[in-house]
Amino acid sequence: MAQYRGPVHQQDRPGGTREHITTTAERGAFAFARCSCGWSGPARRSRERARTDAMSHEATD
Repeated sequence: MAQYRGPVHQQDRPGGTREHITTTAERGAFAFARCSCGWSGPARRSRERARTDAMSHEATD
């Protein structure tokens, strides 16, 4: 079961683009990243790798 990290709100950036707000969650032995835009990263055994996935996604905007 995924951990609930609280509500995720999209915030407007200057210029009308949406900000990516990422969180990590765990399901059993796996961790994964997800974003307020609907993106979800692959399941990883390493929490650090899931956080890296999240940072990479934020940088792609």
